[in-house]
Amino acid sequence: MKLSLLVTYFALFAISSVFGQKPLQDGVWQTLFNEKDLTGWQTYLDSPYAKEGQPKLPALGLNNDPKHVFSVATIDGKPALRISGETFGGINTLADFENYHLRLEFKWGQLKWPPKLDQPRDSGLLYHSVGQHGTPMLWMESFEYQIQEGDCGDYWGVMNVLTDISAVKNEKGKFVYQPGAAPVVFQDQTPNGRTVLKVPDNEKPSGEWNTVDLYCLGDTCLHVINGKVNMVLTKTRHIVDGKEQPLTKGKLQIQSEGAEVFYRNIQIEGITKLPAGLGK
Repeated sequence: MKLSLLVTYFALFAISSVFGQKPLQDGVWQTLFNEKDLTGWQTYLDSPYAKEGQPKLPALGLNNDPKHVFSVATIDGKPALRISGETFGGINTLADFENYHLRLEFKWGQLKWPPKLDQPRDSGLLYHSVGQHGTPMLWMESFEYQIQEGDCGDYWGVMNVLTDISAVKNEKGKFVYQPGAAPVVFQDQTPNGRTVLKVPDNEKPSGEWNTVDLYCLGDTCLHVINGKVNMVLTKTRHIVDGKEQPLTKGKLQIQSEGAEVFYRNIQIEGITKLPAGLGK
């Protein structure tokens, strides 16, 4: 074996050992949640909630979770990742992913926390996550597959990301995904903004398990909820040193945003093409 190949082999071995993650293979599923603990993930939490007039405390930061916002619980007879929602933040993979099909199941719990007691239960799946935690938007720069009661599949951009989405404005002036429409560029702090509403709404009633599929190939990403596509992103990119650059890989983050939620069967496979007809 040539020295260069030997060095590459051991480098890949070291990376997979540190992250606990093997390189993705086309059509071969790998689990991202071992159903025992949070191996392969790290947590980041913002400041605990402070009532109006109270001083804001420092962010709890990385892997500092005194109230066990993130834990493993048995739900419906099977282990699940429990996110209490009590403190805003997220749990993210240590490994980066590119060209993949991610599948997981989620269902809402009962608990809600201020300041979102009177709002829909909220979480979110952030992908192609890069950079640091604790940004002005809290989470790492990323693209969001919204997971919120009644809004599963919506798109939100976190920090300096851009993407093209076929969308039109509805009667309320909000952009809505519409296959076949002219692509629109979405970016924060621009007239078009950073969010697009999904179509159709295919979420099951609260308390039932939903299946989320996320397909990312090159610079195209498909949001699928319970077997139906309701958002397609193309030309995923971000701003680096004032210039647009492709953003096609990164970590996965799952948000804690004021509501109890459970995730299970979190698995990923490599892909070399999108499923025939799924994005049409």
